Amino acid sequence: MASLLDDVTIPDERAAAGAGVAAATLERYLQTHPSGDGRIKLSGQRGADVEVSAEALRLLVEILGHLARGNAVTVAPLAAEITTQQAAELLNVSRPFVVKLLDDGQVPFRKVGNRRRMRLADVLAYRRRDDEHRDLVLRRLTEEAEALGLYE
Repeated sequence: MASLLDDVTIPDERAAAGAGVAAATLERYLQTHPSGDGRIKLSGQRGADVEVSAEALRLLVEILGHLARGNAVTVAPLAAEITTQQAAELLNVSRPFVVKLLDDGQVPFRKVGNRRRMRLADVLAYRRRDDEHRDLVLRRLTEEAEALGLYE
């Protein structure tokens, strides 16, 4: 299985600029073509029309926005199963650290032979919980430092 981070292309300046123009164009389209039924009809050259959900179009605008800022974007289904190495790359930690998370029960997994597999959604949920915990600790430390008069 290829890594989630394999085949990632960082957009160059030209691609980023093009993505920015496309994002702005689609954003304007969404604002000027409200959809009561949640579907948007896009008209292209030579009568090439396509209908997409407004939510899918908003997601495309968000992806283009990331590309416009020079960020690479990967799209994967949340139900996808990933390896410990892929999870480590996604969380920016070592593979042994991920194994410890699994063994400690912090992320659900299943065994395939002697290999561990996790659902991408579970790894992302762990990352969200970890980010929230880190933010809480930082807020508490900041409040404590302010109470001690360290921010004057």
